[in-house]
Amino acid sequence: MNIEQFINALKEKGIVLTDKQLKQFDTYYHTLVEWNEKMNLTAIVNKEDVYLKHFYDSLTPSFDFDFHDQSLCDIGTGAGFPGVVLKIVFPKLRVLLVEPLNKRCVFLNSLIERLDLKDIEVLNVRGEDYSLGHREEYDYVTARAVSNLNNLIEVCGALVKKDGYFICLRGKDGRQEIETATKAIETMGFEVESIKDEQLFN
Repeated sequence: MNIEQFINALKEKGIVLTDKQLKQFDTYYHTLVEWNEKMNLTAIVNKEDVYLKHFYDSLTPSFDFDFHDQSLCDIGTGAGFPGVVLKIVFPKLRVLLVEPLNKRCVFLNSLIERLDLKDIEVLNVRGEDYSLGHREEYDYVTARAVSNLNNLIEVCGALVKKDGYFICLRGKDGRQEIETATKAIETMGFEVESIKDEQLFN
């Protein structure tokens, strides 16, 4: 996915990127590649692949949810997916990035400074530990390719406000994982509102 395809694909979904946001994504990409030479952030470094498999993929929840002026906690954010990506597109979104590996937190803080993002914080802690003292605090909780779904439902579910949403970005086996997590979903008193299959394209 080249830059023009990225812009047009989002425009089709009602998301029009500003020049500032496009520059932020460019800075994000170059910072990611730069730091990836020093630590393992991602196996994906080709620019078109990063824009498709990290940036575009991280934005797929925004096709169905309104992230304007809301609070979001991104568990196991890694290199900032989807939390930082959503913050770029929705600057009024209040974001907490939870990441257990300190070296990734160092990267995230440097990235946030380079992107000049406000109302976004990085916390070096395990999601399991953070959720114990912060129940029902967030409008949205996200997790992308983290842990197994049963654990995530318990950890992330505890953080979601009443009438809030836990948005879980999974891979090709996502539907099967949901079937095996039915008991955990019921135990937490939740319900699956929707399952979306997003086909990524080149």
